[in-house]
Amino acid sequence: MDRPLVALVLAGGTGTRLYPASRSDRPKQFLPLGGDRSLLAETVARADFADHVVVSTRPGFADDVADHAPDAEVVVEPAAKDTGPALVYATHRIAESYDDPVVVVLPSDHHVGDGFAEAMTRGARVAADTDSLVAFGVEPTRPDTGYGYIEPGADRGDYRDLAAFHEKPDAETAARYVEQGYLWNAGMFAWTPDALFSAARDSSLAPLLDALDDGDTDAGFEAVDDVSIDYAVMERAADAAVVPVHFEWDDLGSWDALERIIAADEDGNVALGDDPVFVDAADNVVATDGANVSLVGVSDLAVVAWDDRVLVVPKEKAQRVRDVVSRLRERGQF
Repeated sequence: MDRPLVALVLAGGTGTRLYPASRSDRPKQFLPLGGDRSLLAETVARADFADHVVVSTRPGFADDVADHAPDAEVVVEPAAKDTGPALVYATHRIAESYDDPVVVVLPSDHHVGDGFAEAMTRGARVAADTDSLVAFGVEPTRPDTGYGYIEPGADRGDYRDLAAFHEKPDAETAARYVEQGYLWNAGMFAWTPDALFSAARDSSLAPLLDALDDGDTDAGFEAVDDVSIDYAVMERAADAAVVPVHFEWDDLGSWDALERIIAADEDGNVALGDDPVFVDAADNVVATDGANVSLVGVSDLAVVAWDDRVLVVPKEKAQRVRDVVSRLRERGQF
């Protein structure tokens, strides 16, 4: 491809479901989970398929990005308003800096396996050749209620038409989606700036784009509400494609995900950090930054001891950690 390929890494979230390791001043992308490097550093390292890497983050995290991605360009969004405004703004900045680029969007909190670089490059070519907004759809390995799904349409060779997005389902619906060949929505995308801006002008993000064209970023962010790129643009796009990918993938969004990326002991227990003690305990996840944790006679729990905080939650309810964070925010304790 004779156009510059830019990897745009999203690193502005906090990762509420990974509390207490993830906090308001220490987002999950700065944490090492299952490796020696932070999630952000891992993401930037595997973006070596691109000609340039740009990290998009919020003001409170900007100074720390260089510790994890010293060679990346940093774009600081004026306010945290979800992925819609963040991606329109960052893509606008990229379009100003590079001549006719293709952008591949990478969240900074994923675990991926072999074949990632080839798939991203393939998706970038589809975006360049078709002027479509491209989503990457992961082939599911199980029904999962924690992910959104993509319904693929007609087969076009390297890609499929994108028939529809589907929100996070209940267990029965998730099983049906997998049986019908739907794909996980991995939150990874590819597009040209022109394709994104054309779709965004027909969305709630239009005032932001108009303000950016006028050079008034602050006014643009003030004019739009918090909204995801999926809801604002992708779900409404007339020209959208999905590139199916088959590499190992996991969204490290909640504590139960650790059991899918860290080897378990003979009783199914998984440990991140210091070596815990398990007595008549099975299928648990323990994460700690130094505390000595012991589990006796329990199963299927996630137990996290980080700083001076402890979290205990059944693995099947790990998504509800965000409810804890909501209450802590009300108290000013997150």
